[in-house]
Amino acid sequence: MSKTRLFMFLVVFTVYFTGCNNSPHKKENKRNIPEKVSENQLIRLNKYLVRQEKNEINRYIKRNNLNMKETASGLRYQIFKHGTGARAQKGRIAVLRYKLSLLNGKVIDSSEKSGLKIFQIGHGGVVSGLEEGIILLKVGDKAKFILPSHLAYGLTGDGINVPPHKAIVYDVEFVQLK
Repeated sequence: MSKTRLFMFLVVFTVYFTGCNNSPHKKENKRNIPEKVSENQLIRLNKYLVRQEKNEINRYIKRNNLNMKETASGLRYQIFKHGTGARAQKGRIAVLRYKLSLLNGKVIDSSEKSGLKIFQIGHGGVVSGLEEGIILLKVGDKAKFILPSHLAYGLTGDGINVPPHKAIVYDVEFVQLK
């Protein structure tokens, strides 16, 4: 078990049992589990997890010899092919070919498997990092986006394929703007 997973397990375990200790019939706490997790402890944990995730993303970028830019929110992107079409705009419908994977290379989904991704820009329906990335593109562009977990599926994952607190990678081709 990795250090990050072990650390997250211990925190979740602690929070779970701390919440269970509010019973009026509670027994003496023989496991030495803290009664309360302080706000400072949660802040330190969050900073630790963010640092770990950023390091994991940096290793992925280096391993794949990418030259990515970073937005203020933490989205990493690289445009490999520049199209000549219209620039993406909020309110318009984006049509994408895509491949979604984890940093370890495991493919989660793709347009080959599930069909083209079609969504209205700026109206939800997709993770916030994908919305942010699309606004950077023009029709015909091919790009790679790395979404840190806070721009993807967050602390819980998607409940199916994306584990909790994991960055995801979108390889996209902006096919059409309706």
